[in-house]
Amino acid sequence: MLWSVRWRIWKVKIRLVVNGRKYVGENDPMRRLLDLLREDLGLTGVKEGCGEGECGACVVFLDGRIVNSCLVSTGSADGSEIVTIEGFRETERYRVLEESFVESGAVQCGFCTPGFILAAEALLREKSSPEEEDIREAISGNLCRCTGYSSIVEGIWLASKKGKGLW
Repeated sequence: MLWSVRWRIWKVKIRLVVNGRKYVGENDPMRRLLDLLREDLGLTGVKEGCGEGECGACVVFLDGRIVNSCLVSTGSADGSEIVTIEGFRETERYRVLEESFVESGAVQCGFCTPGFILAAEALLREKSSPEEEDIREAISGNLCRCTGYSSIVEGIWLASKKGKGLW
Protein backbone atom coordinates (compact mmCIF):
# COMPACT_ATOMS: atom_id res chain seq x y z
CA MET A 1 0.00 0.00 0.00
CA LEU A 2 1.39 3.35 -1.01
CA TRP A 3 0.54 6.45 0.96
CA SER A 4 0.87 9.85 -0.51
CA VAL A 5 0.35 13.16 1.12
CA ARG A 6 -0.59 16.23 -0.82
CA TRP A 7 0.62 19.39 0.76
CA ARG A 8 -1.63 22.34 0.30
CA ILE A 9 -0.28 25.75 0.96
CA TRP A 10 -2.78 27.64 3.01
CA LYS A 11 -3.15 31.17 1.68
CA VAL A 12 -4.86 34.16 3.17
CA LYS A 13 -5.41 37.70 1.97
CA ILE A 14 -2.64 39.98 3.26
CA ARG A 15 -3.12 43.74 3.30
CA LEU A 16 -0.14 46.02 3.86
CA VAL A 17 0.92 49.57 3.21
CA VAL A 18 4.54 49.40 2.05
CA ASN A 19 6.42 52.65 1.58
CA GLY A 20 3.12 54.48 1.27
CA ARG A 21 1.63 52.11 -1.31
CA LYS A 22 -1.16 49.64 -0.68
CA TYR A 23 -0.42 45.96 -1.20
CA VAL A 24 -3.12 43.29 -1.23
CA GLY A 25 -2.26 39.73 -2.13
CA GLU A 26 -2.73 36.12 -1.17
CA ASN A 27 0.12 34.59 0.74
CA ASP A 28 0.97 31.76 3.05
CA PRO A 29 0.54 33.47 6.44
CA MET A 30 3.72 31.78 7.70
CA ARG A 31 5.84 33.12 4.85
CA ARG A 32 8.51 35.54 6.02
CA LEU A 33 7.89 39.23 5.48
CA LEU A 34 11.45 39.43 4.13
CA ASP A 35 10.53 37.12 1.25
CA LEU A 36 7.36 39.01 0.38
CA LEU A 37 9.24 42.32 0.30
CA ARG A 38 12.13 41.04 -1.82
CA GLU A 39 10.44 38.52 -4.11
CA ASP A 40 6.95 39.93 -4.60
CA LEU A 41 7.61 43.66 -4.29
CA GLY A 42 11.20 43.81 -5.58
CA LEU A 43 12.46 45.75 -2.55
CA THR A 44 16.02 44.47 -2.58
CA GLY A 45 17.33 46.99 -0.05
CA VAL A 46 16.00 44.50 2.49
CA LYS A 47 18.72 41.85 2.63
CA GLU A 48 18.94 38.34 4.03
CA GLY A 49 22.13 37.88 5.98
CA CYS A 50 21.60 35.27 8.66
CA GLY A 51 17.88 34.47 8.50
CA GLU A 52 17.87 34.31 12.31
CA GLY A 53 17.42 37.93 13.37
CA GLU A 54 21.05 38.33 14.39
CA CYS A 55 22.61 40.52 11.66
CA GLY A 56 20.18 43.41 11.04
CA ALA A 57 20.44 43.22 7.25
CA CYS A 58 16.68 42.70 6.92
CA VAL A 59 15.57 45.55 9.18
CA VAL A 60 12.38 47.45 8.32
CA PHE A 61 9.95 49.67 10.20
CA LEU A 62 6.74 47.85 11.01
CA ASP A 63 4.12 50.28 12.32
CA GLY A 64 6.97 52.59 13.33
CA ARG A 65 8.95 49.94 15.21
CA ILE A 66 12.22 48.55 13.92
CA VAL A 67 12.00 44.79 13.31
CA ASN A 68 13.97 42.03 11.62
CA SER A 69 11.75 41.07 8.68
CA CYS A 70 13.23 37.57 8.58
CA LEU A 71 11.49 36.89 11.90
CA VAL A 72 8.08 38.34 11.01
CA SER A 73 5.42 36.26 9.28
CA THR A 74 3.27 37.89 6.64
CA GLY A 75 0.20 36.81 8.59
CA SER A 76 1.29 38.71 11.68
CA ALA A 77 2.09 41.78 9.55
CA ASP A 78 -1.38 41.87 7.99
CA GLY A 79 -2.86 45.36 8.27
CA SER A 80 0.49 46.97 9.06
CA GLU A 81 2.42 49.85 7.60
CA ILE A 82 5.95 48.99 6.54
CA VAL A 83 8.79 51.31 5.60
CA THR A 84 11.89 49.85 3.99
CA ILE A 85 15.12 51.63 3.10
CA GLU A 86 13.57 52.38 -0.31
CA GLY A 87 10.74 54.29 1.34
CA PHE A 88 12.96 55.99 3.90
CA ARG A 89 15.30 57.07 1.10
CA GLU A 90 12.67 59.63 0.05
CA THR A 91 13.11 61.67 3.25
CA GLU A 92 15.40 64.54 4.21
CA ARG A 93 16.54 62.55 7.27
CA TYR A 94 17.84 59.84 4.94
CA ARG A 95 19.85 62.41 2.99
CA VAL A 96 21.52 63.63 6.19
CA LEU A 97 22.33 60.07 7.30
CA GLU A 98 23.63 59.12 3.85
CA GLU A 99 25.94 62.16 3.67
CA SER A 100 27.18 61.55 7.20
CA PHE A 101 27.90 57.87 6.52
CA VAL A 102 29.84 58.76 3.37
CA GLU A 103 31.75 61.55 5.11
CA SER A 104 32.77 59.30 8.01
CA GLY A 105 33.74 56.36 5.78
CA ALA A 106 30.96 54.18 7.19
CA VAL A 107 30.09 52.65 3.80
CA GLN A 108 32.16 50.02 2.03
CA CYS A 109 30.45 47.05 0.41
CA GLY A 110 27.02 48.42 1.33
CA PHE A 111 25.33 45.11 2.20
CA CYS A 112 24.70 46.11 5.81
CA THR A 113 24.21 49.83 5.22
CA PRO A 114 20.39 49.84 4.91
CA GLY A 115 20.08 48.10 8.27
CA PHE A 116 22.47 50.52 9.94
CA ILE A 117 20.69 53.53 8.40
CA LEU A 118 17.31 52.35 9.69
CA ALA A 119 18.79 51.54 13.12
CA ALA A 120 20.23 55.06 13.19
CA GLU A 121 16.84 56.50 12.25
CA ALA A 122 15.16 54.56 15.06
CA LEU A 123 17.71 55.88 17.55
CA LEU A 124 17.55 59.48 16.37
CA ARG A 125 13.75 59.46 16.52
CA GLU A 126 14.02 58.69 20.22
CA LYS A 127 17.17 60.59 21.07
CA SER A 128 18.22 63.36 18.69
CA SER A 129 21.53 64.01 20.50
CA PRO A 130 22.80 60.55 21.41
CA GLU A 131 26.02 59.75 23.25
CA GLU A 132 28.46 57.19 21.84
CA GLU A 133 27.12 54.54 24.23
CA ASP A 134 23.57 55.15 22.96
CA ILE A 135 24.70 54.76 19.36
CA ARG A 136 26.64 51.57 20.05
CA GLU A 137 23.63 50.07 21.83
CA ALA A 138 21.27 51.09 19.00
CA ILE A 139 23.41 49.35 16.37
CA SER A 140 24.21 46.30 18.49
CA GLY A 141 21.75 44.20 16.45
CA ASN A 142 23.59 44.93 13.19
CA LEU A 143 26.70 43.22 11.86
CA CYS A 144 29.30 44.61 9.47
CA ARG A 145 32.28 42.71 8.12
CA CYS A 146 33.92 45.58 6.22
CA THR A 147 34.04 48.95 7.92
CA GLY A 148 34.35 48.25 11.59
CA TYR A 149 31.96 50.02 13.87
CA SER A 150 33.85 53.20 14.75
CA SER A 151 33.16 54.85 11.41
CA ILE A 152 29.49 53.87 11.63
CA VAL A 153 29.23 55.32 15.15
CA GLU A 154 30.93 58.48 13.87
CA GLY A 155 28.50 58.67 10.92
CA ILE A 156 25.47 58.47 13.20
CA TRP A 157 26.92 61.03 15.61
CA LEU A 158 27.69 63.35 12.67
CA ALA A 159 24.12 62.95 11.36
CA SER A 160 22.75 63.90 14.78
CA LYS A 161 24.74 67.13 14.61
CA LYS A 162 24.01 67.93 10.93
CA GLY A 163 20.32 67.08 11.21
CA LYS A 164 19.45 69.24 14.19
CA GLY A 165 15.73 69.91 14.04
CA LEU A 166 14.95 66.97 11.75
CA TRP A 167 14.52 64.44 14.54
